[in-house]
Amino acid sequence: MKVKVDQDLCIGCGTCELMCSQCFQLENGKAQVIRDNCDGVDCDIQDVIDSCPVEAISIVSEDQVNSEEKTA
Repeated sequence: MKVKVDQDLCIGCGTCELMCSQCFQLENGKAQVIRDNCDGVDCDIQDVIDSCPVEAISIVSEDQVNSEEKTA
């Protein structure tokens, strides 16, 4: 499971970092995913996703990640 933050939507509120500092960190006013894989962390990733006020956080499949990397 890969977690992604849509940088265009993120407002840098810090909710994700407060809820799960193992996976998220604010950098340059935006949330960044700091872990390649958030499986097995102490926080509930779905709760973090649901708490984002602008719905900028999502779970993406490995296929989606690979596809995005090819088009970048």
